[in-house]
Amino acid sequence: MQENYLISIVGTQEIDGEKDQIELTTVGTYVRKGNSRYIVYHEFNQDLPAGKVTSVLKVEDDKRVTLIRSGGQRSRLVLEKGKRHLCHYDTGFGSLMVGVFAQSIHSDLTDSGGTLDVSYSLDINSGLNSMNSIFVDVKRNAKKS
Repeated sequence: MQENYLISIVGTQEIDGEKDQIELTTVGTYVRKGNSRYIVYHEFNQDLPAGKVTSVLKVEDDKRVTLIRSGGQRSRLVLEKGKRHLCHYDTGFGSLMVGVFAQSIHSDLTDSGGTLDVSYSLDINSGLNSMNSIFVDVKRNAKKS
C-alpha cells in the first residue's frame, strides 16, 4: 500500500487534573474494506528495541474504533461508545490489562478522508486512571511521490 495520506493526530490525556497533549503528523495509508475504514501509520520510538511501531485505527462508523499497535509496543484497545472493554496495553516496559470506556465517538470519514474524534477513559483495577481524547485528521497527501 502506498502511504499517500497525511495523518494528523492530537492526543490528550488528563490524570489527577493535569493535562498532557501529544501531536503527531505523518504519512500513512487510508483504505475502506467493507463497512470499516483503516488508518495505518508508523511511529518511531528510539527508547524501544524495535524502534518502529505500526498503528492501525479500524473505524466502524460512530460505533466502534479499535486501535491495534504492533512492533515495540503491542496493544489492542477496543473503543465502543457506552461499553467498557478489558484490553491489553503494552507500555514498552511491561503489559497491563486496562478497562477502556468510550464516552463519545464521532466520525466524519469519507472515501477521501475526514476526521475522527474519540473521548474515552482508562481504568486500572477498576479505578479511574485517566481521561483521554484522540482527534485524527486524514487528508490526501498533495506531496505524494
